[in-house]
Amino acid sequence: MAAPSPRIHVVAAALFDSSGRVLIAQRPAGKHMAGGWEFPGGKLEAGEDRFEGLRRELREELGIEALRGHPLLAYEYRYPERTVFLDLWVIETYQGEPRSLDAQALQWVALDELDRVGLLEADRPMIAALRAYAFRART
Repeated sequence: MAAPSPRIHVVAAALFDSSGRVLIAQRPAGKHMAGGWEFPGGKLEAGEDRFEGLRRELREELGIEALRGHPLLAYEYRYPERTVFLDLWVIETYQGEPRSLDAQALQWVALDELDRVGLLEADRPMIAALRAYAFRART
């Protein structure tokens, strides 16, 4: 019987600009799934609080300080070699201007364009959740 695949907890951020576009990052060369687009964030460290871990990742990757956010969606995605628990948060308030500190390309994308930008398969369930969130925010 094969050993179970490792389970990794990943926290991700939905950051919006004043036009309602969301920030995505391209996975750099040398990383798993290099070239694919995803929401910024990263792996939680053992025992780390989810929001504190996300704040750490956003400081390290984007140079911003997340001040307030809330969880939006959490689910498991199975790759052949690992299982990832994805935990998406909407960051409501942050300080600083996001910039690439981790050799990744960044782009602001309208929610209706997310289907066409090469988002990683694991992140695709986040699209519907973000669209529903944006719709609720407008009404």
